[in-house]
Amino acid sequence: MTSTLPAATGAQVPAQRRPVPEAGSTGRTTPPGPPPGRFRSLRPDLLLCGAILVAILVVQGWNIADYPTLSDDEGTYLAQAWAVQHGRGLAHYTYWYDHPPLGWIQIALLTWIPSAISPGAMTVGTMRVAMLLVSAVSAVLVHVLARRLALPRWAAGLAMVLFGLSPLAVVLQREIFLDNIAVMWTLLAFTLAASPSRHLWHHFGAGLAAAAGVLTKETMLVVLPALFVTMWRHSHRDTRKFALTGAVTACALIGLSYPLFALLKGELFPGSGHVSLWEGLTYQMTRPGSGFILDAGSGSWGVLHSWLYYDRVLPLGGLAGALLLLVTWRWSVTARALAGPALTVAILAAVALRPNGYLPAMYVIGALPFLALVLAGGAASVTHLVLRRWRAEGERRILTGGRYALATVLALAAGACVVPRWYDGDRTAVTADANAPYRAASAWLGSEVEHPEDTRVLVDDALWLDLVHAGYRPGLGAVWFYKADLDPAVTKTMPRGWQDVDYVVASPTVRRDARDLPNVRNAIRHSTPVATFGTGADRIEIRRIQPQTAGGTR
Repeated sequence: MTSTLPAATGAQVPAQRRPVPEAGSTGRTTPPGPPPGRFRSLRPDLLLCGAILVAILVVQGWNIADYPTLSDDEGTYLAQAWAVQHGRGLAHYTYWYDHPPLGWIQIALLTWIPSAISPGAMTVGTMRVAMLLVSAVSAVLVHVLARRLALPRWAAGLAMVLFGLSPLAVVLQREIFLDNIAVMWTLLAFTLAASPSRHLWHHFGAGLAAAAGVLTKETMLVVLPALFVTMWRHSHRDTRKFALTGAVTACALIGLSYPLFALLKGELFPGSGHVSLWEGLTYQMTRPGSGFILDAGSGSWGVLHSWLYYDRVLPLGGLAGALLLLVTWRWSVTARALAGPALTVAILAAVALRPNGYLPAMYVIGALPFLALVLAGGAASVTHLVLRRWRAEGERRILTGGRYALATVLALAAGACVVPRWYDGDRTAVTADANAPYRAASAWLGSEVEHPEDTRVLVDDALWLDLVHAGYRPGLGAVWFYKADLDPAVTKTMPRGWQDVDYVVASPTVRRDARDLPNVRNAIRHSTPVATFGTGADRIEIRRIQPQTAGGTR
């Protein structure tokens, strides 16, 4: 998969210094330029990649609007993308530097045409379809990167299957998360860094793609050392210092555009009457932790078990494989080839193991492609060891047949353990309807409230755009419930606090966080349910503020 730089014109390479062919190559030289029949040689890869890609898109796309449950983060990012589309700024409320804005700017671009054709379709469930394009690009990049890391064709296909069809991946990649877009850019960076052509522009491009990944979701910053290792291994020694310097410079210059943006707006440092990048970073670094991930009963423990509920093979098998590769990288060719992905998994695992760090449910998205690559690489190594032929000619036929039989048995055993569990998880994803309560609540608020333009409703971001399309005023009528307590621009329009609210939509998110938000808590306390959709902890209650204690409809 790799090539060497040609000798200078007119120069002769001494015999003792001629390049040594790569392991597994024929030793024959290739004339300059693309070899004849290149497309024919790539056709098996294209067919395999295309077939798996179709399966991934079918499984991830089927029932995408109904499962999993709409999340508040999805609504936040989509609402911010809506604000960008409509020229309202970088957010539907005051942008406070919670994340770099490049992520939802890309979401705005992905959803621009569908929302222009049908503005009412700009809701979380419908716009999840846009994430299929991100999943498709990422899956193809996994296959290409696997081949560039010298994995055999079938192992590259296995990595693609692990990445795209694991129930954990199907659930998380459906959702409108910045992490999914950031992973796409990070995979592009690794793919360019591992280019067999070793052109300088590939490494510069890797730096630009890495910066785009970090500016999409800042957590990708921690995997840059692993990208650097991959770039070092796949750069030519004669041009390595130029390649690495160019990549680091490109990444740094693009990355510095974010603080420069804040500086030009006068919002780099805290001050009176404005938000700041410093305060946003301080909040993200000091936000309350969710506990140690191995401490039973902690929030991080619950997040870990939510991952393992969907799939144990990819996270646990990939982590074990990554640690094994890092331990054996001096002696194993596969370990050296997969050093970058293995180091990525190790870094992300180390960050997750912080004693009291904050661990969101979408954190594992950044590790999914690298877990898949490591696991596929481990399968390729085991297969190679099992099928390796001995040199004794008389024993070769018997031993080879036995080894193929053993490999088949191992493959069937692995399939028997994995396929039934994956089948159940993916069947749930393509058949379950977890969002019927949200759709019913949206329909009720759009049809049963007589004057939505004069009604104020506290709602989570998963339903915010539904209310905007139903005629509620953005920010004044449809109010994201956090802002009723935390945003001065909103609280000044509510001089009597919760009494200036007509309805509160008590979704699971609103009920969970109301204890820390006085206006929201009192609105729920002084209201009665007029409609309830769903049952149990997942129910959604539409509660009307009691007229005798509230200000009534404006």
